[in-house]
Amino acid sequence: MLIDSHCHLDFPDFAAERDAVIQRAREAGVARMVTISTRIERFDEISALAEAYPDVFCTIGEHPEHVGAAPEPELDQLIALAAHPKCVGIGEAGLDYHYESAPRDKAERVFRTHIAAARRTGLPLVIHSRDADADMARILEDEMGKGPFRAILHCFTSSLTLARTGLSLGLSISFSGIVTFKKSQELRDIAAIVPLDRLLVETDAPFLAPVPHRGKRNEPAFVAATARALAEVKGVSAATLAAETSANALRLFSKMPPPVVKQVAAE
Repeated sequence: MLIDSHCHLDFPDFAAERDAVIQRAREAGVARMVTISTRIERFDEISALAEAYPDVFCTIGEHPEHVGAAPEPELDQLIALAAHPKCVGIGEAGLDYHYESAPRDKAERVFRTHIAAARRTGLPLVIHSRDADADMARILEDEMGKGPFRAILHCFTSSLTLARTGLSLGLSISFSGIVTFKKSQELRDIAAIVPLDRLLVETDAPFLAPVPHRGKRNEPAFVAATARALAEVKGVSAATLAAETSANALRLFSKMPPPVVKQVAAE
């Protein structure tokens, strides 16, 4: 069993064959998919998608790339939307200094509002961090001092320093197909120091397809390739890596019910 802890099934890339994409994921052993919110104003669409498939769940949040043009979310708004039965997390939210699409002070305020929503609801925060290590570490340390919250650094491509900071604060870390790329040895070295009980796998589909699918549109079924690569990094079997990361995802996204595993009786 595998869990794709971060994908974007609501994106138009999947519109023409969403049923087939989800079925291929099931056939690849993916028992749960978390489709991640990037725009609060589109929550009705993403929650309806989650309602349509028993193995798909969702989150609520505003991606940092959209913060500049969007109204600042209200804490009560996030909390109310997070009450949806299939909403299992807050985000993705965070800081993205690569595109600088929002003033940094606004980006920080919005990120802190998402953190407050995670703290109030008890749902995990899905963190996007790009080219913002120092400010991300500062905010996380400050906010954790105000009261604990659960969180995951998704699609991790940041520094070893930020990884160690996140781990020291109790965060989980998720790796995408980037960890399979030839030039990603530094990232694999970071994955090697992440404790197995803090490790998750994701696709971030439709982006970042892992080797051997690189160059194609990514989809949840391909999380198996990322899991195999991480198993090699951690020095464990693919089955062990799948079991551990699935257990971690279910523990983190604790509102998401575990799949029913069918037992086959011996003849």
